[in-house]
Amino acid sequence: MIRMSVLYPGGDGKKFDLDYYAKNHMALVKSRWGGMGLVRTEVDRGVGGGAPGAPAPFVAVGHVYFNSMEDLQKATKAHGKELFADVPNFTNITPQVQISEVVG
Repeated sequence: MIRMSVLYPGGDGKKFDLDYYAKNHMALVKSRWGGMGLVRTEVDRGVGGGAPGAPAPFVAVGHVYFNSMEDLQKATKAHGKELFADVPNFTNITPQVQISEVVG
């Protein structure tokens, strides 16, 4: 299983509309990638860091899962630009992206 995580770091002056992200943006992701091998999506809201009372390093993280790297690459090639063009509608944060193989 392949997971692409899109991480939104927190900090001063950074804004993030979690409601829009969870309801609108992820619906767009599902509508574009649903027939291209997308298995599931998840949205995390950061609530804390590693130490007690520490702020979360990321305000939100979105995850998309595919059975293969080929499916992910096909989907991002077809609709990646459109999906990343939606980012300014919910945040002023430049997202970080990580692609992982889920091994456990």
